[in-house]
Amino acid sequence: MASPANPRSPLQRLSTFKNTPTATPTPTATATPLPLSPSPSHLDTFSSDAIFSAFLSPDFNPTQFSSAALSSGSAASRIEKLQDGLRLLDTQLRHEVLSRHHELLDQLSSVKVAESSLSSLRSSLSSLQSSVRRARAELSEPHRVIAVQTQQLNNLHSTSLLLQYTLRTLRLIQKLRNLVDSQPDSSKWDLTKAAQLHFEILTLYNEYHLSGIDVVDTELKWVTEIGSKIREEGMKVLEKGLESLNQPEVGLGLQVFYNMGELRGTVDGLVSKYKQMGVKSVNNALDMKAISGGGYGGGGPGGVQRHGTPQIGSGAKSREALWQRMSGCMDQLHSVLLSVWHLQRVLSKKRDPFTHVLLLDEVMQLSLHRILASSYLFNHFTKEISKFSGEVLGAHSQMKSVFTASSFVKEIFTVGYPKLVTMIENLLERISRDTDVKGVPPALSSEGKEQMVAAIEIFQTAFLALCLNRLSDLVNSVFSMSNRGGVPSKEHISRITSRIQEEVEAVQQDPRLTLLVLREINKVLILLAERVEYQHDCPLLPRTPCPALGAIHGVAGDSVTSLFQAMLDRLESCILQIHDQNFGTLSVDAAMDNNASSYMEELQKNIIHFRAEFLSRLLPSSGASLTGIETICTRLVRSMASRVLIFFIRHASLVRPLSESGKLRMARDMAELELAVGQNLFPVEQLDLPPSVILHHLYSRGPEDLQSPLQRNKLTPLQYSLWMDSQGEDQIWKGVKVTLDDYAAKVRARGDKEFSPVYPLMLKVGASLTRNES
Repeated sequence: MASPANPRSPLQRLSTFKNTPTATPTPTATATPLPLSPSPSHLDTFSSDAIFSAFLSPDFNPTQFSSAALSSGSAASRIEKLQDGLRLLDTQLRHEVLSRHHELLDQLSSVKVAESSLSSLRSSLSSLQSSVRRARAELSEPHRVIAVQTQQLNNLHSTSLLLQYTLRTLRLIQKLRNLVDSQPDSSKWDLTKAAQLHFEILTLYNEYHLSGIDVVDTELKWVTEIGSKIREEGMKVLEKGLESLNQPEVGLGLQVFYNMGELRGTVDGLVSKYKQMGVKSVNNALDMKAISGGGYGGGGPGGVQRHGTPQIGSGAKSREALWQRMSGCMDQLHSVLLSVWHLQRVLSKKRDPFTHVLLLDEVMQLSLHRILASSYLFNHFTKEISKFSGEVLGAHSQMKSVFTASSFVKEIFTVGYPKLVTMIENLLERISRDTDVKGVPPALSSEGKEQMVAAIEIFQTAFLALCLNRLSDLVNSVFSMSNRGGVPSKEHISRITSRIQEEVEAVQQDPRLTLLVLREINKVLILLAERVEYQHDCPLLPRTPCPALGAIHGVAGDSVTSLFQAMLDRLESCILQIHDQNFGTLSVDAAMDNNASSYMEELQKNIIHFRAEFLSRLLPSSGASLTGIETICTRLVRSMASRVLIFFIRHASLVRPLSESGKLRMARDMAELELAVGQNLFPVEQLDLPPSVILHHLYSRGPEDLQSPLQRNKLTPLQYSLWMDSQGEDQIWKGVKVTLDDYAAKVRARGDKEFSPVYPLMLKVGASLTRNES
């Protein structure tokens, strides 16, 4: 038996298990001897045995097992059984080791190889660590040196650049100094070059952080002073050019500020400056203290009392002074608006000679491909000018303040409102005329003009109220309520008609104001009719002709006839544009287009505008029929609608050649015209057309050999139209008959046996016209 101090190796123990017979059980054991190689059936007893199965449980507790064995009273037998089980397990383990002897030996050899490899690996790792330590020691110093030298190189490079830009800045400063010193007179400097040098110097100074360099900082003080002089001289040139409308000078001034990088701010400042000048000119014109030459609240002769009223005896002089100052104000406003317009005109044309950048793009800060210079400029500056024009001429709040604060100004501008509005309209006309340059948008749009006129609307309201009061007082004095049944004399009626005529003549130069006055006259005529009815104690005016009422009717008719005639002239000019259209070679696609021709669209817009601005105020309410009792205006509207249709058909018939697609476009234009006339003027179905119109319409259906009188006599459409207006139906038929005879002679000369179907139809219409005349 081996000593415990020298235990046997596992191989020795395995050989012992192999050669030593199995030990016999102790004498005290009651179990039968176990076989050397137990069968699986013997091992299965562990899992089925009540005692051994407890040892297979994962939560086996030896303490509980021992306590149960002791309490059962059979501890000895239990111990013996456990010893048998131990012997059985020991035998099984020996059997497993012996049966796998070669495998265990192979595993043991692999473990030895692994131990040898690990030992070699440990040696290699130790060598590698030693090499890494040596490499770290050898590389750390070069890395430190490279880092230091890199920082030195970076500092040298930064210093070199700083010196380079410093020298460049100093050279530019010297160039600027030479340029300035060459001309003691700053007005003779080359401002654009000086501005460019100034801009480059400041750009280098700020972009490359040259502050702190003494030599540069010292020179920069002088550069800043020169920059102020350049701006001053550039602004002088720019303002001088705007005042004289000199494009080269304005371009030079703008170029100076563009080179300095200050163009947008300069333009905004100029627009703001001119706006303030305009507002100031209006305020000065309405300054009653300056007008009267005295102080508020009394003073010497000609002084202004409270509420802006001149003292007794100085009213006429103050009135004249007010109108003179307003006239001067209009001149100043004209100059201001023209200067701003000229500014935008040059901006839309001037380009930088080096970069070719449009100065407008620099001002608006938009790329060229995103805007059309003229249209965008027009929208921007027109809105700006229109906006400040309203402020300049007195925004509603300012005029309302004048209206309430100064009873004298209120009275002068109310009574003389036609003069005031004429001043403004003359100003607008001057601006439109002076800014009517081809390729350049005008200074004011129609919206801007309306805004300027609307600024004095408060005086317009007072003027119309005064007009109504004057006429109403005159009617009330002639037809007194206390003298019922009395008949006014012819002189009384003449006074009323004369007064009405005076009111109309006072505003006849302004169609818009004329219409407004006519509305007030209409109220007076209604009042006059009511008083006449009251005087005669009957609900209706007498059917017998009344010279006085006839005179009133004539004056009222004359007052609006000119308005209708002016509108009719405009509509006829639109229709005459039909001869500028091409109806002979229109494509099928153009014919299928649902839009009307351009001249017809313009005609429709004018008719709708006339309806909205004038007829809506002159005609009866929308619920009243135009075909009921005829008034002056309904008669004029009927006449206008008839004339428009006749004029269109006349000139549409003269359009030749007329292709099939052109006929479709002409038919569409005719439908649009009928719709516009029927909805805005008079029902088309209630209008009559003369035979001459039908005859000319048939020309468009005839062959080319059938020439119209216009073609035969080589007249322009306008000349022929004027001739038709000067002739009666019989004379027009004579001209048509000559062309029919010419056509018949051509047909016979060719030997044709048939005429166009239009020929006999036109003869029939002409014959009926001749019978009607006879």
